[in-house]
Amino acid sequence: MSIKLEIREIWKHRTLLLDIAVTDLKVRYKHSILGFFWSFLEPLLLLIILSLVFTHVFSFEIENYALYLLANLVLWNMFTRSTTMGLTSMISKAGIITKIYFPRELVVISSSLTSFFMFVFEFMIFFIFVAVFQFVPSVTLAFVPVPLVLLFIVSLGISFGLAVTNVFFRDIQSIWTILLQAGFFLTPIIYKLDILPKSVQELLYYSPLVRIFEMFHNSILYNQLPSTWDITYSVVTSLVILGVGFLVFYKFQAKAVEEL
Repeated sequence: MSIKLEIREIWKHRTLLLDIAVTDLKVRYKHSILGFFWSFLEPLLLLIILSLVFTHVFSFEIENYALYLLANLVLWNMFTRSTTMGLTSMISKAGIITKIYFPRELVVISSSLTSFFMFVFEFMIFFIFVAVFQFVPSVTLAFVPVPLVLLFIVSLGISFGLAVTNVFFRDIQSIWTILLQAGFFLTPIIYKLDILPKSVQELLYYSPLVRIFEMFHNSILYNQLPSTWDITYSVVTSLVILGVGFLVFYKFQAKAVEEL
């Protein structure tokens, strides 16, 4: 089957895609006493802990630091969950994949959708804090969907590559966990890039994640829109990551199913 036909098949099964994503969301909290409340409690507890640790370090350098930290945390959670769930998506749904035919890409895409749904819940926490701190977002808040879409694309592209690779090499899970830990500190989540040496800033700007996070918190908190070059670079690199990830998945999915 050609790539074009594969994409058509994915679109044809879009209802199934949504069903899988919603089911994953329900299953995640099925045996939890607090249920969906964890989507609110988790970022709240993380914010309190990190605020206590980092406020005295960065509070005088970053305006509205608590909101800056929370906004970045919920965005990072979306990326982390999406890629982690995507990584194990084929293995966790091996029983279905090996018995029923449907585009295998659906299990990966559904992971990113589930992560996005969880992000929406967590983002509500952010706006509760916005109200508590009596902060009034600027009109650039309307730009927020752009970095969200870009992060979804990047996460999905990475998830495609991780999902199929993890079937053959289970060490990928451990490696990705380490890379996520490194990525947390290499991305402007608890600090702003301008505290780093210029040479380091320029190096980190090659990462689409860095630019996406900059777009996100700047548009929400600081009334700043990215340059045309930042948007162009982020769009191009995000689409390249998605394209490469999809091609890797498309090429090896048949062998991966056999391996399952």
